[in-house]
Amino acid sequence: MKINFSERHSDLGLFIIRLGLGISFIFIHGLPKIKGGPELWLRLGKSMSNLGINFLPEFWGFMSAFSEFVIPVFIITGLFFRPALLLIAFTMFVAMLLHLTNMDPWLKVAYPMELLFVFAGLFLIGPGRFSLDHKFRKKTGSSDK
Repeated sequence: MKINFSERHSDLGLFIIRLGLGISFIFIHGLPKIKGGPELWLRLGKSMSNLGINFLPEFWGFMSAFSEFVIPVFIITGLFFRPALLLIAFTMFVAMLLHLTNMDPWLKVAYPMELLFVFAGLFLIGPGRFSLDHKFRKKTGSSDK
């Protein structure tokens, strides 16, 4: 059976996407939010009011910072890949809602919206062969992709 170029390199492509997204989230988005501390977390957490959640804004802000700083490590390594994607996709959903509610220009709405779609697509595709999920699944004999 002949294997074409894209079939041979799709797992490497997935790893490159995971690596690029993960590194950019850690250093561009997550690190500044983690370093921002409780004052920034309070401001971030108030975004949850768009979903009718008005309690513990500091906690929700910290969870946003956490999802953009720690969760990308799971995305890069491919460990707990799908649950990690759900958390960061939810963060992008909240960010998108914030920009929509503020009636920001579409350029500000588009970035979290695009990432939401990327994370949804990655959720469906899975982490690929170059991931810890794949390694552990192989040991347990599970057939889930």
